Amino acid sequence: MAVVSAAHGAFGPLLGKLTALLADECGRLKGVRREIRSLRSELASMHAALKEYTKLEDPNHQVKAWISLVRELAYDTEDVFDKFIHHLGDSQDHGGFKDLFRKTVRRLKTLGARHGIAGEIHDLKDRIRQVKELKDCYKLLNDAPSSTAGPPAVDPRLHALFADEAHLVGVDGPRDHLAKWVLEEANTSPKHCKVLSIVGFGGLGKTTLANEVCRKIEGKFDCKAFVSVSQKPDIKKIIKDLMSQVSCQGGSTKDSSDWDEMKYISELRVLLQNKRYLIIIDDVWSTQAWHAIKCAFPENNCSSRIIATTRIIDVAKSCCPGADDRVYELEALSDLHSRRLFFKRLFGSEEHCPDMLKEVSSKILKKCGGLPLAIISISGLLANKPCIKEEWEKVKRSIGSSMEKTMSLEGMSRILSLSYNDLAPNLKTCLLYLSLFPEDHLIDRERLVRRWIAEGFISEERGQSKQEVAENYFYELINKSMVQPVDIEYDGKVSACRVHDMMLEIIISKSAEDNFTTVVGGGQTSLPNHQGSIRRLSIQHIDKKLASELANVDLSHVRTLIVMPSCCVTHLPSLDRFEALRVLDFEGCGDLKDYDMKGMEKLFQLKYLSFRGTGISMLPSGILMLGNLETLDLQDSYVEELPAGITRLTALRHLIGFMTKQLPNGIGSMRNLQLMPSFVITLQETDVLEDLRNLTSLEELYVNLGSKVSSEDKRCEKEAFLSSLCKLGTCKLRFLEIDVYNGGSLDFLDSWSPLPSSLQSFWAAYSDSFTNVPKCITPALTNLADLGIGLTELTEDGLLTLGKLPSLLRLRLWVSNKFVGTVQATSFPNLKLLYFIKTEQLYVSFVKGSAPKLEEISNMPFSVSAAKANKLYLGIHHLPCLKRAHIVLDDEDATPSECKAAAAAIRKEAGANSNHPALTFWGEPEGEDDEETGGSDEEKSKEDGNGGED
Repeated sequence: MAVVSAAHGAFGPLLGKLTALLADECGRLKGVRREIRSLRSELASMHAALKEYTKLEDPNHQVKAWISLVRELAYDTEDVFDKFIHHLGDSQDHGGFKDLFRKTVRRLKTLGARHGIAGEIHDLKDRIRQVKELKDCYKLLNDAPSSTAGPPAVDPRLHALFADEAHLVGVDGPRDHLAKWVLEEANTSPKHCKVLSIVGFGGLGKTTLANEVCRKIEGKFDCKAFVSVSQKPDIKKIIKDLMSQVSCQGGSTKDSSDWDEMKYISELRVLLQNKRYLIIIDDVWSTQAWHAIKCAFPENNCSSRIIATTRIIDVAKSCCPGADDRVYELEALSDLHSRRLFFKRLFGSEEHCPDMLKEVSSKILKKCGGLPLAIISISGLLANKPCIKEEWEKVKRSIGSSMEKTMSLEGMSRILSLSYNDLAPNLKTCLLYLSLFPEDHLIDRERLVRRWIAEGFISEERGQSKQEVAENYFYELINKSMVQPVDIEYDGKVSACRVHDMMLEIIISKSAEDNFTTVVGGGQTSLPNHQGSIRRLSIQHIDKKLASELANVDLSHVRTLIVMPSCCVTHLPSLDRFEALRVLDFEGCGDLKDYDMKGMEKLFQLKYLSFRGTGISMLPSGILMLGNLETLDLQDSYVEELPAGITRLTALRHLIGFMTKQLPNGIGSMRNLQLMPSFVITLQETDVLEDLRNLTSLEELYVNLGSKVSSEDKRCEKEAFLSSLCKLGTCKLRFLEIDVYNGGSLDFLDSWSPLPSSLQSFWAAYSDSFTNVPKCITPALTNLADLGIGLTELTEDGLLTLGKLPSLLRLRLWVSNKFVGTVQATSFPNLKLLYFIKTEQLYVSFVKGSAPKLEEISNMPFSVSAAKANKLYLGIHHLPCLKRAHIVLDDEDATPSECKAAAAAIRKEAGANSNHPALTFWGEPEGEDDEETGGSDEEKSKEDGNGGED
C-alpha cells in the first residue's frame, strides 16, 4: 500500500529528530521541551496507527484520506522544527562573558523568526488535534483489519497454467534444456531428489515454463502435482491439495476431516514413500514457507524431482542447497520473440501487421521490455481497438494510468503489484523514490543510497552505519526482483540498476497516489494535478510554458530536486524558492554555467549537491554556508580548485572530484570525510599533506603522484604523504589508488607501516610503479580483495607473496621485464579474475591445486620460446572454475609452426578442462581459427525467452 509506506517514510526521520532535539540544548529552552514532548507523543501514536494500516491490501477511501492528512502533517512538522533549529543556532554555552554576549546577540537577531516558528508550532498542534478527531470520528482504527469489499479476484496465473502450447513463443529452448537436466541422473548412488528453482521478475513466465517442463517429462514419473503457495500461505490447505492430487493418481483416500497440519504432512510422506514424484511448488515468497512444505516430501531415492518458482533470489537459493540442485534465472524475451508473440496474438504474424502500425508497435514493445505478461496484456487491450495509429499511440501514452482501470491490464497490474506489496515499509519508500528517474535511466548505486540517506529514509541499525543499511536496502530490492542489476563487479557488488518499464509504471502510479514525487516534462505538456505540497520534483524537460506554470506553484516544501541533462537551465525556477531542499542534483547539465545560483546560501537543510558532468568551473559562494552538506559531487566538472572556506563544511562525508591545484589549508579539520577529491601529491604543501593524517574517517583515497621530474625533487612531499598514510593505516582506509602516469616510482611506500588491515583495494598498476612486489604487500592484508600493481621485475618470491593474499579476488599485473614462473599449489585460494596489462615476455603456468576458483584470465602472455626451452605448459586444465581465457602468443624467437603448436597445445588443455572454458587468441599465425569456444552444454543450448506469464 503506497500511501501507508510513504507516510511511514515521512515519520521515520521526524520522530528521530524530535527525540534528538529533546536531548539537545535546544530542547532545554523554556517551554520548548514540553511542546516537543507533547508533539512527539501524538505523532508516535499516529505512527503506530499507520503500522496497523500496512496490513490492508485495499483500504477504503476514508482510510486513504486520513493517511494523506497524517503524511502531510509529518512533513510540515519536520520542516518547522528544521527551521527552529536553524534559527536558534548553536545554543551551547561554553562559558565566559564573550560567549554569553554572542548568545544574547544571536537570540535578539533571531527573535522575530523564532516568534513566527512558535506560531507555526501552535498551528501544528491544532492540525494534530483535528486529524486525531477525524480518526476517532470515523473509527478508522477499529475498522483497520477490514478492507474494501468486493468479489474475489480472479487468479491471473490461470492463463499460465492452462495456456495452449501453440500460443507460446520462445519457450522451446529453455523448456527442452531444463527438461533434459531434470531427467539427468547423478553419477553417484543413491538417486536423490533434485530441486530446480526458477527465479525471475513477476510476469516473466516462470509458471508457464515450469508447467511446460512438467508436461514434457511427466510420463517418466509415478505421480505429479502442482500447488501455488502465494504471499500468505495456508500450509495445511497446500498439503491437503497436494494429497488430493497424488491420491487421484493411485494413492489411497482417507477421511481427513479432523486432521491437523502435522497429520497431513505425515500422510503425504506415506503416500509418496515409494513413488517417483514430480511436484511443482509455484510462487514461493519466503524460505519459511519453502521449508514447511519441503518437509512433506520424503527422500526415497527414487529420482524424484521438485520444481519451485519464486521472484526472490535468496528464496531460490534456499530451495537448492544440494550440489545436484539448480537455480535457473529466467531472462526476458529477446526482441525477436517479443515481436513474434505480440504480432502472433494480434495479426497471426508480423507480416500481416499494417505498415502504419509497425513504428508504434516497436515503441510499445520497448515499453514491455521482453515481459511476456505485458506483451500478452497489452496486445489483448489493442485487440479491442481500431487499427488506427492515433488510437495505438494513445494506448502507448496511457499504459501507466490504464493499468488499474482497464480490465485487459488489471491482471498485469495485480501480478506486478504483488512484489511491491510484499516489501517492508522502509523498502517501499526507497522504491518509490525511483519514480523520479525517467525510463531506461541508469541509476548509480552509490549516488542513489546517498540520496536516500540525505532524504532521511535511512536510520542506523545495531552494528551498521546508515551507508551499510542503505546498501542493504538496495540489494534487497534486487533480491526481490524489483530492480534489475547492471554491471556486477568481481566481488558481486552491483554498480547500478535499472527499473523495468512496467514496474516503473506501477511505481509512478503508487507515487502519484501518495503525492510522493512530481515529474515535470516526463511526456506531459503541463504540470500534473496533485494534492498537497510538492515534496520531490524531477524536471525532465522544461520550456517556457512549464516554467510559467511552475512560477505559480509553491516550491518551498520540495525536498529533492533532480534536473535532467535535457533541460534548458534558463527556464529553471530560482533556488531561493526551495528552502526545504535536502537533495539537489544537476548531474549532466552541461549548460549549468548559465544558471544563476543566487539563493544557494538559503538551502540550509541541503545534504546532497551534485554538479557531476556539468560545465561549471567555480563553486557558487553560497555553498560555503551549507553547514549540513554531506555530499558534494564535482566529478567530471571543470572545478579544479577548492575555495579556502570549504574546510568550514565539517559535515561533509563525500567530496568528489579531481583537483589539479593545491588543497586548502586546514583540510584536516574535515574529520567526517570518508571520500576526498583526487589530488596531485607533488603539488601540495608539506603541511597540507601532513594534515591528511587527521582525516581518521577516510575510507577512499585517490591520488596522483605527479610528474617524474618534480617527484625526484619533492622528497619532502612524498615523505609527508607517507607519514599521513601510515597514520590512516590505523583507521578505516579501504580503497587506495595512486596514479603514476608520468613514470614516477612508488618504492617509497616500501616503508608503509602499520599495514591497513581494513584495506580492500589497492591500485598502482602502471609501468614500473614498483621495482619489485613491495614489502607492504603481505598476507597480513587479510581484507585485500582487489590488487592492481605495476612492477619492473616479477620474481618467484614475489609471485609467491601475491599468491598468499588470502582474500584476493582480482589481480591486475603490469610487468616490464621477462619472467618465467609457476603458480604453486595452494596459491591464490580465492582469485576469480587475473588480468595482465601491457605485459610481454612473461610465462606463468599453473599446477594442480593452484587458483582453484579462477574464472577468467585476460591478456595472458604466453612465451612460446620460454615454454619450449623449459618444457613447461600453461596448465589451464588444472583450473576447475575457468570460464574464459584470452591468450597473447609471444612469438619472439619462435617460428610460426611453433606458435601454431603452442596454440594447439593450449586448446588441448582447455578440452581436458571439465568446465570447457572459452578460449581466444591474439598473435596466432594465419591458417588456424583464432577463436574456439568450449562452452558448457547450458551455454550452447540456452535460448532467451519463454513466452508465458506467471
